[in-house]
Amino acid sequence: MSKYTTGELARLCNVTVRTVQYYDSRGILVPSGLSEGGRRLYSDDDLGHMKVICFLRELDLPINAISQILREDHPEKVISLLIENQEKSISDEIADKQEKLETLRELKKGLKGKESVSLESIGDMAVVMENKKGLKRLRWTMVLTGIPVSGLQLFSIIFWIVKGIWWPFIAWVFVASVFGVSVSRYYFGHVKYLCPECHEVFKPGLKDAFWANHTPTARKLTCTACGHKGFCVEVWGGDEK
Repeated sequence: MSKYTTGELARLCNVTVRTVQYYDSRGILVPSGLSEGGRRLYSDDDLGHMKVICFLRELDLPINAISQILREDHPEKVISLLIENQEKSISDEIADKQEKLETLRELKKGLKGKESVSLESIGDMAVVMENKKGLKRLRWTMVLTGIPVSGLQLFSIIFWIVKGIWWPFIAWVFVASVFGVSVSRYYFGHVKYLCPECHEVFKPGLKDAFWANHTPTARKLTCTACGHKGFCVEVWGGDEK
């Protein structure tokens, strides 16, 4: 079994000799033995122990907390949970950075080729990008809730053709009507529109929004702030109060 001096242990763990000595003085890294000259000697197990301590310090755990964890009957269980939490934290951080990177790329793409860029246009693009995630979630909700209704429509048509019974189709028409009204109220209760003229975000009336000419990302509306009539960009409006 290998034996390491204080300096060798410090070098292997990328810490200072003073750090190893400090952990020794706190009783969380006691050397396995002493040399004939009285020098502290550490084993491979001590080396592994030291690496665990360094890892826990990287998680910003105080020395007292580390000492308590290592005195547990099964410290590996606690450390395992800490590793999982750290993994999730790092994954969330990476996802957040990736989302910000995508936002910057979209902004760069939107600004590319424009002869003049105003603060208002940059602000508008920032609002659209910030709300993109909420809109995507809302639209997926609409798609998933519409699947059962579409399935019922297919069933009623097949039943009518094969069995000659038409009333399931009439039942579907009733269900689809109720669903259409409900889902429209839900959708327009969670979106707002960004006016390209005054750059204000506004919420139109349900009737105006429902019947307005539209594209997948905009509707032709009258801005309630400035009165401008034209295509306004759809943005996430948050949860309905």
